[in-house]
Amino acid sequence: MSFSELELKRIDRTVGELCRRKTRPEYADQLRFECEIDGHIVSVWEVRPPWDGVGEQTRMGVARFRYFRSRGVWIVYWMRRDLKWHRYDPAPSTPDLAALVAIVEADEYRAFFG
Repeated sequence: MSFSELELKRIDRTVGELCRRKTRPEYADQLRFECEIDGHIVSVWEVRPPWDGVGEQTRMGVARFRYFRSRGVWIVYWMRRDLKWHRYDPAPSTPDLAALVAIVEADEYRAFFG
């Protein structure tokens, strides 16, 4: 079962708002952050134009929030140099998505935004 309309609005108020805060309007054509929902996974992507001006945009994973409906908790992941998602161990699983978004935004260990 996918997210309900109410859950999608909550996700937009937390994760979507994070992307909007991190995307500076004056540089949005050069760097922006996007939120993508796929099933019970909410991903934040860094999007840049192609370096040579030809081809598709470059997308790099910033953070991924996964909801486990059976347990009612969210877990946050980060993308390592191997380009695979790994659980972000400093953050516990929690039913509060906003708490995980705050951890990502604070980025204490520079795992998300460098």
